[in-house]
Amino acid sequence: MVPTISIYIALLIFSFIITSILIVPFIDLLYRLHLTHHHYLKPTIKEETGVFNVALIPSQKLKIGTPIGGGILIIFIVSLLFAVTLSIYSKLGLAIFPLYSLLEELNILFFTFISFSLLGLYDDILKIFNLNQNKFIIKPLRKTTLTILLSGLISLMLYLNLQIEIFYIPFIGTITLGWFFVPISTLIISFFSKAFDITDGMDGLAVGNLLISLIAFWAISLTVIDSILSVFIALWVGSLIAFLYFNVYPARIWLGNVGSLSFGATLAVIAILLGKTGVLFLIGFFFVLEAFSQLIQVVVVSITRKPAFPVTPIHYWLQSLGWPEPKIVMRSWLFTLITAVFGLWLSEI
Repeated sequence: MVPTISIYIALLIFSFIITSILIVPFIDLLYRLHLTHHHYLKPTIKEETGVFNVALIPSQKLKIGTPIGGGILIIFIVSLLFAVTLSIYSKLGLAIFPLYSLLEELNILFFTFISFSLLGLYDDILKIFNLNQNKFIIKPLRKTTLTILLSGLISLMLYLNLQIEIFYIPFIGTITLGWFFVPISTLIISFFSKAFDITDGMDGLAVGNLLISLIAFWAISLTVIDSILSVFIALWVGSLIAFLYFNVYPARIWLGNVGSLSFGATLAVIAILLGKTGVLFLIGFFFVLEAFSQLIQVVVVSITRKPAFPVTPIHYWLQSLGWPEPKIVMRSWLFTLITAVFGLWLSEI
């Protein structure tokens, strides 16, 4: 028996209901554990570079006390419901159609989802409690280094275990990369992990754009008939919708790095598994803009000692121009909606 679209929608609704039930007690738990944003975070680059510093945006004062760690709940619910769904599938005799080896695809998908979340959780704990990182880890192994190492390991798994070595680029076609797939895939996964982390700076900004991007890739997974990704994305979208209700302005909970690092990397891996890596940069174009605005700022400052923008990333630049936070967030959703539709169209060319 082949799963129908109604089954995937039912999974989305079920995930939404479970998350809706658990999220308020989870927020209360975060308060009791003092996992909240309770002090200004130290900037990684000097204030004069124009790279975002919390002190530069007065409205950030209102966010002190907001619980951090919503990614933990989403990852737990999606992982648990996915395991339950596979069990139900087998009992009901529903066929599972992975694009690759079932076990290998599952291993890569959930290794990405969970390993990056653990890295993010570690970083969240250091920041929330203002701990000295050098006491807890060897100095060279910073977050960026670990992100690249994890991305490289996942890229090797994609290449060796699933024999993926191609990228599809609209108007150009399929390009076979051979071993070059590994470094290029590593850059893409680590880039989107960082880009999502950079974007997650306003209430509802990153999660809302992720929802739109995921729905686009959900549509692609249904057309190529990859049951594993279709189920995973359906559960993830359902949980994110419930989370977004509490994450929109004024947010009652934030993802934290435990969610942002994981979600950006997982989005990239989904695109690679679907063979739509080129389309990823269009569907997730807002994340690309956010990351490149900060990259340009750092490069320009390092060369000229003067910032290219008053402040980065882009959402804080718009806020410094007087745009209200909800206006920035909602217009970014509209922007991503357009790029996602365009990306869906190009994915068929």
